[in-house]
Amino acid sequence: MTAAAAFLMPSFAFAAEKRVVGLQLYTLREELPKDVKGVLEKVAKAGFKEVETYGFSIKDQFWGFTPAEFKKILDANGLKAVSGHYSYLLEDNTGELKAAVDAAKVLGSDYVTVPWLDQSVRKNADDYKKLVGKINKAGQMCKDAGIRIAYHNHDFEFEKLGDTTGYEILLNGTDKSMVDFELDLYWVVRSGHDPIKLFKENPGRFTMWHVKDMDKTKKEWNTEVGKGAIDFKTIFASAKLSGMKHFFVEHETNYNPNPLESIAVSCAYIKKELI
Repeated sequence: MTAAAAFLMPSFAFAAEKRVVGLQLYTLREELPKDVKGVLEKVAKAGFKEVETYGFSIKDQFWGFTPAEFKKILDANGLKAVSGHYSYLLEDNTGELKAAVDAAKVLGSDYVTVPWLDQSVRKNADDYKKLVGKINKAGQMCKDAGIRIAYHNHDFEFEKLGDTTGYEILLNGTDKSMVDFELDLYWVVRSGHDPIKLFKENPGRFTMWHVKDMDKTKKEWNTEVGKGAIDFKTIFASAKLSGMKHFFVEHETNYNPNPLESIAVSCAYIKKELI
């Protein structure tokens, strides 16, 4: 029986770590700016323990709240912002990066994350090679501050550029000691790729995930986690290989019946079926 238990342990290793469910707050981008305190209270009541921020700016901070004020609201609801999507991290002006790092430090975050690449900076393989240099440079600045930088994908990174892709260039060129990847599982699957294959080829690089399901009839739509076409049970079974430490529900379209009730359904499914 002992031998049998040892054999079975890897299958349950992820569950044994008692993961908590996170939410990318962009999911509630219509509701949150109107009532930051009230919406975050509802996020906590829906069962979430971690969040990933978005929308920070030097001028407006977090919807009018300073990082310190925003952290107090999170703390009051038992929420931790372990990561944030910060625009302009790769700008030549390091002021934006410094502001993001400073905000992340106040929040107690582990990561600042590159959320998106404008089309003008990703036209060809050489562009991606230049981005590698910028990400590594920003990664060093983050490392010096005691946090890490991560890169969040969409589907365009998987388009062929000769015999490679932008994502391959980013994975192979960035410094593993400083740069992690936040794998948006929806965009990987929608682009026709297999997350498990990525895990096997790049073990340990994907320390964060976006858990966003794909509608079974319209792939451009999202749906509540567990109701769609993505096989999350198989993916979660490979969490250790991925290196995943945190994951965030994200939902952008086709909420049923509304955003706040939708995220509660996704959270309940994940707790019951995936972790």
